[in-house]
Amino acid sequence: MIAPMNPRKSAELVLGTAQLGMPYGAANTLGQPSAEDATMILRAAVTAGVRWIDTAAAYGSAEQRIGVALPGGRRAHIATKLAPLDDLDETASVGAIRRAVDDSVRRSCARLGTDRLDVLLLHRARHLTLADGAVWNKLKELRDEGVLYDLGVSVYTPEEALTALACADVRHLQLPFNALDWRWRASGVIQALGRRPDVTVHARSALLQGLLAAGEDAQWPTIEGVDPEQLRANLWHLTRDLGRDSPADLCLAYVRAHDWIDGVVVGMESLAQLALNLALFKRPALTADEIAKVDDVLPRAAEDLLNPARWANAA
Repeated sequence: MIAPMNPRKSAELVLGTAQLGMPYGAANTLGQPSAEDATMILRAAVTAGVRWIDTAAAYGSAEQRIGVALPGGRRAHIATKLAPLDDLDETASVGAIRRAVDDSVRRSCARLGTDRLDVLLLHRARHLTLADGAVWNKLKELRDEGVLYDLGVSVYTPEEALTALACADVRHLQLPFNALDWRWRASGVIQALGRRPDVTVHARSALLQGLLAAGEDAQWPTIEGVDPEQLRANLWHLTRDLGRDSPADLCLAYVRAHDWIDGVVVGMESLAQLALNLALFKRPALTADEIAKVDDVLPRAAEDLLNPARWANAA
């Protein structure tokens, strides 16, 4: 079943900054841009009307570069993520967890050049319940103190999304979604979002780290049942049939069309890529009939492909 769509404006472009802070992306051939180029990309995006910037404490120098490029009276909302805190587990003391959370938040504020974060998301959804909620409780305290405005969770799976949406304090959700990803329809997440109109949803991985828009030389992960050549052929077939400019245009228009998504996170390493993405987001999103055609042609992708975190362990 296709998710219902209403006449509202299609999802907006959110500038992803992982590429600005470190070499990132399976189809990234340019590497990390210089500090000067990163500043130009950030300022040009905001000047062009981009209202959201996505970043994270774990994205290398991304927060620092945003703080340099857009100090003080910036004109975009910034959603950043708590440090992954991978060295903390259920054996860590509540005191140690609280100190680590406070340190991460304060460092993000300092790097971004602000005394208040617009949105802070958990980078690891498991931190929502870690140590009886020690991480989350500390974040709520910081929110109540005015150190941050809204809280959210970055998720990888429908199960994580449903857990997050059950928490009334979650006001922002980031999840992976693209034209191959069937999981959110099948799991009830879209219906759960319908009961939470207060939650802003940003979708990442619309191009699957660039692979869905890449050429024949792209390095796809080796995953059983995945035929990159056939996928490329199907994407080009749909691109021609639906009158789109490119597979990138097709895939972005697909994600933008879903009314449960407010913004689409797209990373870019150059001003040329920014200009192209700005142009693509001005084009019409797909119609319901066009989405149905895409769903009929493209396969239900294996979860090992949909989650890049699993690529290194793929068969």
